[in-house]
Amino acid sequence: MQLVYRGKTKDVYDLGDGNYLFKFKDDVTVDENGKFDPGANVVGATIEGMGRNDLRVTNYFFSKIAKAGIPTHFVSADLDRVEMVVKPAKVFGKGLEVVCRLKAVGSFMRRYGAYVTEGQPLDYLIEMTLKDDARDDPPITKETLDMLGILPAEGYETLKGLAKKITAIVKDDLAAKGCELYDIKFEFGYVNGQITLIDEISAGCMRVYKNGQKMEPEEIAALFM
Repeated sequence: MQLVYRGKTKDVYDLGDGNYLFKFKDDVTVDENGKFDPGANVVGATIEGMGRNDLRVTNYFFSKIAKAGIPTHFVSADLDRVEMVVKPAKVFGKGLEVVCRLKAVGSFMRRYGAYVTEGQPLDYLIEMTLKDDARDDPPITKETLDMLGILPAEGYETLKGLAKKITAIVKDDLAAKGCELYDIKFEFGYVNGQITLIDEISAGCMRVYKNGQKMEPEEIAALFM
């Protein structure tokens, strides 16, 4: 087993058998005020047990999504070892993040606050950003993705449709638990030539509210104990 990448919230190892292993960590990303922010690029806090919590939620949703017929790179999870085995995937360019927004919060408010109010409903609005910490993960359009050879236009539409379907699954599951999903972040890649959900779906990838109050990642994870 060889380490190939150290990430913010997990490390990636080559298992040597064609698959890869994710080792989840207890680190979380925070905003400029040191508050947990799933859209931030800086690791600024450690929450004991968060790695296991994130893996538990990821295992739960990846299994549910696969049953809905949506392709994922998930192979297996070991909660005791806080590890997940996945199929190899080829990312778009150097990495692309897909955000599906149901309510206006976070960076959306920072960019468009002159036109929207906090918590304003958004109808499964899809935004895509490049994974580029040095440039603060710049948003990118369908046309630019296509022109730069990162993601063809037809692939963009496929990816957008998948993101909306997955968001609906997560939204409905949380609603059944008395909670409301405001936004969620995904990553996709090619697995055997097919656009596929990759990475994770965890408390650190979403903003969830209950009774109008934003839930902390530990509270979100506790819903899946």
